[in-house]
Amino acid sequence: MDLTNASALVTGGAGGFGSATARRLAQRGMKVVIADVADARGEALAKELGNGSVYVRTDIMDEESIARAVQAAVDLGPLRAAVVVHGGPPAPGATGAARTVNREGKRIPLAHFAHTVGVYLNSAFAVTSQAAEAMAKNAPLASNQRGVVINTASIAGYEGQPGQAAYSAAKGGIIGMTLTIARDLAPIGIRAMAIAPGTFLTLAYSARMTDEEAQAKWGPMVPNPHRMGDPDEYAQLAAQICENDFLNGTTIRLDGAQRF
Repeated sequence: MDLTNASALVTGGAGGFGSATARRLAQRGMKVVIADVADARGEALAKELGNGSVYVRTDIMDEESIARAVQAAVDLGPLRAAVVVHGGPPAPGATGAARTVNREGKRIPLAHFAHTVGVYLNSAFAVTSQAAEAMAKNAPLASNQRGVVINTASIAGYEGQPGQAAYSAAKGGIIGMTLTIARDLAPIGIRAMAIAPGTFLTLAYSARMTDEEAQAKWGPMVPNPHRMGDPDEYAQLAAQICENDFLNGTTIRLDGAQRF
């Protein structure tokens, strides 16, 4: 698919995966809507790209907020790519990973489970459906292609660790819906894909420790290359998915052969 003179929407666009993806798509001639709530980073990235790309403050739990981001992309040019890489805040009162029933015999509150699924799965579908609705109005390119949506799963969607029931359910949902959405959108020439990253050196890690500390702790878990992933390696794959029309309906693991 020809990406020049078109727009892209990247939710979580000011984060590690998102900013790397925005840069790669801009290099290919796309104007990018950086959708996030990190105002300073988002505005700085839009200025760095300098090609008409914009930052749009976006709450991925709010359909009206998503709609404004989608419209901003359409205003820049035909929306040809949407890359969903956002995270979100933990449920109020949650303290991170939690076992279904902990060692004290207490279960996870349903509200905490539902919140995580809402942040990582429901919002991803909301972005996917709104972006695809906009793409359906595009003039078709070669092979009747109008656009592509890339969601972000995780290897935890295949083999989650203790305490990851909610997160694994959400990411497993991304994996599960990818083929079905691709089939839903096939008649109008829109593709659906997902990427399942392993352990990457994103802001989630670097905010808590130095890069060297993160690599020393998590890098040895990756068989080859023996290090954490670089967000630009995610971005390279996302850009290739956008350009390669025969990548459709599947989730690609990007994990250096890592298994949890």
